Amino acid sequence: MATLLEIEKMSVPERIQAMEILWNSLISHDAEIESPKWHYDVLDQRQMKIDRGEAEYISVDELASRRK
Repeated sequence: MATLLEIEKMSVPERIQAMEILWNSLISHDAEIESPKWHYDVLDQRQMKIDRGEAEYISVDELASRRK
């Protein structure tokens, strides 16, 4: 198993490739990965806003401009 120090010595492209390998290894075991309860709570709250007509939507362009 790689240590944090070894990972930090990798280039950014190497780290991204390592992350992709890790994610791909998890995809085949997704049934074993349980989301925490707070994920469901957030989704329930968002669904309630949608149901009540209170949800606010923004465009992809607006989202991108908020990140700058």
